[in-house]
Amino acid sequence: MAKALDLEEQEQLDQIKHFWKKYGNLISWVLIVVLGSYASWNGYKYWQRDQAAKAAVLFDEVERAVTAGDVVRVERSFADMKDKFGGTQYAHQAALLAAKALQVKDKSEAARAALKWVAEVAPDPAYRDIARLRLSALLLDAGSHDEALAQLTAPFTPAMAGLSADLRGDVLHAKGQKTEAAAAYQTAWQQLVDSADYRRLVEAKLNAMGLEPQTASTPSTGNTK
Repeated sequence: MAKALDLEEQEQLDQIKHFWKKYGNLISWVLIVVLGSYASWNGYKYWQRDQAAKAAVLFDEVERAVTAGDVVRVERSFADMKDKFGGTQYAHQAALLAAKALQVKDKSEAARAALKWVAEVAPDPAYRDIARLRLSALLLDAGSHDEALAQLTAPFTPAMAGLSADLRGDVLHAKGQKTEAAAAYQTAWQQLVDSADYRRLVEAKLNAMGLEPQTASTPSTGNTK
């Protein structure tokens, strides 16, 4: 009986040896790839956490510079953040913050450059939309109407679509394209259902053009009988 078991075990052992001889290298490489990927993933996650922690410190520096109104520090600290941590959300937040401070200090060109950078590189559509809206508004103030419209050409997220349409109306109105401006305001009024105050502002713009938002038509001047 013992010999029979020994023979059976030997046969199983031979099968295992044969299997390993045939597939051992493949299994080893698969394990190397899987374990290597796992180690790389852990290393990447650690690197991301480390980058985020360092970026947060530098963002605080940008924020302090903005609060202090020190435009030189704002530009320097933002440049450092853009150079070292440009792929983080902290950098995109810092750009929006720096742009506002730079505009207040009459650094319009630098403010527009910061907003343009966010609009072009930020992976988060919300940051891109905010940057495009603000950049378009600055270009409108500067009289660069075509450039302002260019920032409003690509689609916006639903949350920003109404604001984009309203701003488009402002730019078109400034260009003297009243019919197109009215159509943009009408679109904005329709899309700003959840923003009552802003919707009333758009309605006031349409009323100033002699139009009613519900129909975008000229209001009646007399009673009909």
